Amino acid sequence: MTGAEPEPESEPPHPALGLDEVVHQKTRLALLTVLDEAGRADFSYLKRTLSLTDGNLGRHLDVLAEQGLVQLDKGYAGRRPKTWATITAKGEQALAAEMRLLAALLSRFEAGKRD
Repeated sequence: MTGAEPEPESEPPHPALGLDEVVHQKTRLALLTVLDEAGRADFSYLKRTLSLTDGNLGRHLDVLAEQGLVQLDKGYAGRRPKTWATITAKGEQALAAEMRLLAALLSRFEAGKRD
């Protein structure tokens, strides 16, 4: 016997460590959630629903599109230019993963409150 103590079992990483910086940002998380519910939404609907400015909404949609989480389509409704956003399969997966991590965090929080 060497007197060494047994190695403690390693704990799984804390759920907060898995949060995705792109998805977790408040506005982008809200956008993905709205698009997941709606499937597809135009720029003005997203702007109105989330109380965003044109510039703010445009920038967040660009970030999500650059990561492949949403698809942006431009076209016309009559003579008016329109932009539509659609959540992609990758976006749905990223949102689901984020929600699982948030649920795990909430569960840990609630368990700590019972002690």
